[in-house]
Amino acid sequence: MPSKTLKDFLDNNDIKYISIQHSLAFTAVDIAKSAHIPSKEMAKTVIIKIDDQLAMAVVPANYKVNLDRLKEALNSDSIELATEPEFTKRFPDCEVGAMPPFGNLYDMDVYVAESLSEDENITFNAGSHSEVMQMNYKDYESLVQPKFILLAN
Repeated sequence: MPSKTLKDFLDNNDIKYISIQHSLAFTAVDIAKSAHIPSKEMAKTVIIKIDDQLAMAVVPANYKVNLDRLKEALNSDSIELATEPEFTKRFPDCEVGAMPPFGNLYDMDVYVAESLSEDENITFNAGSHSEVMQMNYKDYESLVQPKFILLAN
């Protein structure tokens, strides 16, 4: 079942989306395979800490967030991966590790790999390990207003 917060937000903004059920999977690459979506088109949400503030880095499933590149681009003193205990309470309606890339709903900045904007649609975890949502990328961008950065390798 998708995050109620996310579903209500999309419905209230009259955004068209589809939900895709898939077999239980925990890594973004496995989810993409299970849902029959190319890894480069599946968005993975990684929770990071930028100078002790939680934020989202959103990259294609087959990428890793390059923390050094992000630190340099943001001219930050400290960037690191957040631990589950640091962010779990921020997502009460999501399974751990299945957070949707909507930082605006969870009081977080969002940094998106530019390569995701090259596709017509974006597919992402919907709050569970057995369902993803797909929507038009331009709609996603207008709702979330992410910052674009070269974040991955």
